Amino acid sequence: MSVTIRQIIDYLDRLKQLHESLLTLSKKKTEALKNNEIDSLRNCLTQERKHVSAIEALEKKRIAAVSDWAASEPDFNGENPTVSEIIEWVDWSERQQLECVYESFILVLAELKQQEVLNADLTRQSLQFVNMSLDLFQPTLENVNYGGSLQTSGPKRSVFDSQA
Repeated sequence: MSVTIRQIIDYLDRLKQLHESLLTLSKKKTEALKNNEIDSLRNCLTQERKHVSAIEALEKKRIAAVSDWAASEPDFNGENPTVSEIIEWVDWSERQQLECVYESFILVLAELKQQEVLNADLTRQSLQFVNMSLDLFQPTLENVNYGGSLQTSGPKRSVFDSQA
């Protein structure tokens, strides 16, 4: 097995592990959103940022390894080679290992995407609830006055001071 293919497999495996850890954090974030645990949510977001920066650094190394492989293969013509293109060019034993890691990585990515869609929906619903609650605290003048005409024409005031 060539050193570059071994590196690509290693990078993909490490990326998969980081994404699995990110998936675990995403599930914790879901529970924090459900239980309205702001400190836990803040901690999850901090850990998530660390994971994302580690993933970005590792992804740059993977891209460099893929480019090195493409440069070392005289018959390969692709400008921006991908792992799926490399799978078609490597020998059988390398292909099996690369396909296995690549497919398991794709499955983790799909599950992570699904979990993040759920978190986005929960966040949107939480914001809708907050907006509805704020609307309940600030009734309109039409609801306060039972008559047909408004007697005050002063500026509309907010419950919270909106100037920072």
